[in-house]
Amino acid sequence: MDEARPFTYDGGRVDPGETENVRYTVSQTYLGDPVRMPVTIVNGEGAGPRLFLAAAAHGDELNGVEVVREVAHEWDLADLCGTLVCCPVLNVPGFIAQQRYLPVYDRDLNRSFPGRDDSTGAKRIANEIFRNFVAPCDYGLDFHTSTRGRTNMLHVRADMADERVARLAKSFATNVVIASDGPGGTLRREATDAGVPTVTVEMGEAHRFQRDLIDRALVGVRSVLAEFGLLPSASVHWPGWRTIIDGSDEKTWIRADAGGLVDMHFDRGAFVEAGDPICTIANPFKTDRTVVEAPFTGLLVGVLENPLVYPGNPLCHLVKLDDRTQRALERNGGIDDRA
Repeated sequence: MDEARPFTYDGGRVDPGETENVRYTVSQTYLGDPVRMPVTIVNGEGAGPRLFLAAAAHGDELNGVEVVREVAHEWDLADLCGTLVCCPVLNVPGFIAQQRYLPVYDRDLNRSFPGRDDSTGAKRIANEIFRNFVAPCDYGLDFHTSTRGRTNMLHVRADMADERVARLAKSFATNVVIASDGPGGTLRREATDAGVPTVTVEMGEAHRFQRDLIDRALVGVRSVLAEFGLLPSASVHWPGWRTIIDGSDEKTWIRADAGGLVDMHFDRGAFVEAGDPICTIANPFKTDRTVVEAPFTGLLVGVLENPLVYPGNPLCHLVKLDDRTQRALERNGGIDDRA
């Protein structure tokens, strides 16, 4: 039988049966003070895989922060078999400034992985994170929200062509999985390429905690722990139905062709039919109106929250559904996905 292993990182070690809260230095300020990232490492007494939970690679995306914190500090993990590496805030400078990107470097941390120790500030931070807390793991969950002004229903993005990633994505138990390998430099793409199957979990909007989405994401985390044997007391969750969106012809961002103020007619998670008016764009006098219709029947995975647009702004993210899922949603009118 395999034995539980210590988890080591630069300057530290967490033995089986131990939990350690770490403030790990990833960079320095202009004054030479450390920029320290919070990490909680829970190493179970029993042998098992290592799973990292990461959030706030974009500093204004907060829902995942609370998911990771609750797993690390509120769950009963006494029977944990394996290791949880919980990183609630990857982008510490962005989190402090409440900005999406690294404010000093003006770079996207989630396009900087796996990083380099002799490159830009963003890539040096990415290197410290990746080398110490991602590469030693066996699987990963990376939590995100939509950018400000938009909101996403809870869903997973994953490279479903990779069997290990597909197993992880399905075990998280969301209704919708969007298949893609992800852009280069993203945590999930680079971790998967390095042999650590990782998925992105999208949920809600920036700058706030949305309790309903957080609770549903926690169900997904527990389901993953059950699937991979980290929590013997947990059970794999089935979400009731699932659709896997694969191919550019099955999903599209609908963009504004006119500037103005937007009246959205559907919320995220809504089922719409081809030709349905998704939203109306009007000028300040409401004398000039543009009605935006659904180009095909599908599900609104993401929608606009900020009602101000100019031509080219994204209005919503629409995905096609297979016939079985479409019939099910036609019966109930979509998903109740509002927090």
